[in-house]
Amino acid sequence: MSAPSANRRVDACSRRRFLKTSGAAAVGLTSLPLIAPSGVIGAPGRPGANYRFVVAHIGTGGMGMTHVRNMLRFQKEGKVRIAAVCDADDNFLATAAETVGGDVAVYRDYRYIIERKDIDAVLIATPDHWHAVMTVYACQSGKHVYVEKPASVTVREGRAMVQAARANKVAVQVGAQARTALGGWYTCRAIRNGIVGRVHKVTCWHYPNPVDKNPIPDTDPPESLDWDLWLGPLPWRPYNRRYCPANFRWIMESGGGNIRDRGAHQFSTILWCMNADHQTSFTVEATGTPAPVGLWDNPVTMDVVYHFKNPDWTLVWGQPGEKLGKESFGNCFWGEHGKLILEWEGGYKPASPEAINFKLPPGGEEVYRTDEYEDFNMNHKADWFKSIREGHLRPAVDIEIGHRVATLCNLGNLSYLLKRKLVWDGDKEEVVGDPEANRFLERPQRYPYLL
Repeated sequence: MSAPSANRRVDACSRRRFLKTSGAAAVGLTSLPLIAPSGVIGAPGRPGANYRFVVAHIGTGGMGMTHVRNMLRFQKEGKVRIAAVCDADDNFLATAAETVGGDVAVYRDYRYIIERKDIDAVLIATPDHWHAVMTVYACQSGKHVYVEKPASVTVREGRAMVQAARANKVAVQVGAQARTALGGWYTCRAIRNGIVGRVHKVTCWHYPNPVDKNPIPDTDPPESLDWDLWLGPLPWRPYNRRYCPANFRWIMESGGGNIRDRGAHQFSTILWCMNADHQTSFTVEATGTPAPVGLWDNPVTMDVVYHFKNPDWTLVWGQPGEKLGKESFGNCFWGEHGKLILEWEGGYKPASPEAINFKLPPGGEEVYRTDEYEDFNMNHKADWFKSIREGHLRPAVDIEIGHRVATLCNLGNLSYLLKRKLVWDGDKEEVVGDPEANRFLERPQRYPYLL
């Protein structure tokens, strides 16, 4: 039986019938061990130029389908084979399986993918609270990982992801695509070569977090959704449509609001332009307006100020902040000779004309760019594959970079929650002189979905 078109509403029974006849039956929680047994952990080698990667998708709603479409293009070019798709929601899963076609395997439980020896790499586009657990176990099974931003929801999770990638010699690319996009490249090239002189401040503007103005009661989850599996590491709570699917972004423990979402994009670009990936210590102070009603608990408005030393500069997250461009969010580099605006984060929107027309001075610094594809989402994945083929395993937004960016976002939220300034020691990865704050650098995870 063929699945109905993705743009039509279908009932859960139709979806289940489709899944049972598509490659493999969708499977839910079983007695599978969470930690992959030692027999499935391979020793990743260095594939040749013509190597065809076998990939699997975990999380196929929203951005996950962009990844599926990208991999289909790579598959048509003979560079990958899509072996499996996985989602806790049968509707998303059936749409992905229908889109990929062929004999693609379908799973609810990602652990089946972890156990498969034939899969080289996974693309993770689940809600944020699953990123770390899935990435760590994928790395331990010898799989390369492309994981959506933000990398993690706590500092300790992020460090575990870095350690897993290094220990198992795999490439982990975080999906902050501006570092391989044309707009980000033009801006980085211009800033690093002095278009506005030394930059002393970078400000961001972004629209506020939404408010849940019409709360609704908890209900049983839809039949198509495995609610326990969707929650995963989070504490148990009843299902509510205000949580899932896309609204997880507005819950502090699962999404962290705009600063952890778009901030992960904008901060990644800013650190790159400022050549500041090494500046891991800073102070952070946040203020905001609490949500007045409903389940969504992120602050509606929010201002966060970060101060870096050696060299000295300030980063300001403004929500809404001062809008200096035409788009709904962006940032501005303030230098000794003027300012340069970048709309969005350098991916979906072009750089400013000043940056595009900037001429590299004699002896100037050229910055990295991979330009295999005009589509920046494709380009970012091509960069990931390139790092694997070349054997250096350090893509443009390597997990260490993604972890440092997520730390900025997470500490901004922590400063807001604790209502005080935090002094962050990036070498020790701890808040200086603040035991209470350090207890929030990790949090319990629900059994059996834990690191």
